[in-house]
Amino acid sequence: MLELKSALYAGKVMHQRLKPRRHRLSYRMFFLLLDLDEIEVLGNRLRLFSHNRLNLFGFFDRDHGNGSSDSLKAYVESQLGMAGIETGGPIRLLSMPRMLGYAFNPLSIYFCHNRQGDLTAILYEVNNTFGQRHSYLIPMGDANEGTVTQRCDKRLYVSPFMAMGMDYRFRIGLPGDCVAVHITGSDAEGPLIVASFSGKRRTLSDAALVRAFLSYPLLTLKVIAGIHWEALLLWAKGIRLHERPAPPHRPVTHVASNSLSKGKTEPDVVG
Repeated sequence: MLELKSALYAGKVMHQRLKPRRHRLSYRMFFLLLDLDEIEVLGNRLRLFSHNRLNLFGFFDRDHGNGSSDSLKAYVESQLGMAGIETGGPIRLLSMPRMLGYAFNPLSIYFCHNRQGDLTAILYEVNNTFGQRHSYLIPMGDANEGTVTQRCDKRLYVSPFMAMGMDYRFRIGLPGDCVAVHITGSDAEGPLIVASFSGKRRTLSDAALVRAFLSYPLLTLKVIAGIHWEALLLWAKGIRLHERPAPPHRPVTHVASNSLSKGKTEPDVVG
């Protein structure tokens, strides 16, 4: 049987607010790393996972990208093409699946490769609790021993407790035996919030999905409930609220450089 690149990563998420009052939240959770070329195979091979159909676990194309049921890989490749980034290789998505038909992903990460298998870009897809989505497409520079550092300016309102004048700095430990995602959100005065996920790889099988379901019941409901609970705690601590602006006119920001010090951001690009 052909060995698949898709996998399950189980670990822990941490969110920490650094100012004006410190606040920390952590919980166990898991993500799936899905090679977009393997999703149909997974749907046929696994009894508990389906593609665009209801199951215990599922992946629906319309939960990502432009929200349509068209090919998600084609959508991502069109964004890569508009940015002048080489395409044609695997695109692997780190994201939470639907569980019992429900999903909410604050952040999904696409690892985009060329035909030679080289990582050429990372696409960060952000969803807020107001039903809005925006993505940041950042081309690759050098990876230091499997770790990528990138940055971009914030374009999407994600929390009433954070202003828009911020940037994101990403440090990604590329998927292998482990995966690590570390994000620092900073304003003009320095780091404001830190979020991270670190997880260990497990073979994606029905047995692994059963263990995940029993270990992390109602995962996505837990995530959305945790977001609102954290918001209540921040409000109780007297953190100032920021008015929600209109969303970006276009759904994808193409970042011209992955330089941690520069990170020039191009105008939003239609997708």
